[in-house]
Amino acid sequence: MHRFPNRQALLRHARRLLYERIRGRVDVLEADASDPRAALRAVLAQGLALDEQTTAESSVWVGFLAAAVGNEELTALHRRNNRAWRDRIGRLVSAAGPGCPARRAATMTLALIAMVEGAAALGAADPITYPPAAQLAMLDATLTAFGLS
Repeated sequence: MHRFPNRQALLRHARRLLYERIRGRVDVLEADASDPRAALRAVLAQGLALDEQTTAESSVWVGFLAAAVGNEELTALHRRNNRAWRDRIGRLVSAAGPGCPARRAATMTLALIAMVEGAAALGAADPITYPPAAQLAMLDATLTAFGLS
């Protein structure tokens, strides 16, 4: 905290760092994937709380989201990063499900993001009930339900 003038500056820095780290990892995963469906699964899995690093990232994300409530600057930062994530997932959903109507692809994109972010928050808070294997099974079941596995 001694490096930042206030808590909001610390939160902005933490959120930017979180976004940059995840973006770097998912850029590599997407580029290295064998096909769009593999890319979609790999990228979405980075949003889950599967190990020490992603669990810590999930906790930071939840803390930032809570702090953003009622704070216009933090809310704007959250929305900007969330829209970039939504755009990436939307592009991957469209590539993984060619021929899917745009409205359905948009709904699937939002549902996948909500499932992953919810599972990650629950997994970070209660890893006994939501262990990594359960989170991945939830992701796979959702992808299968949408015909994207």
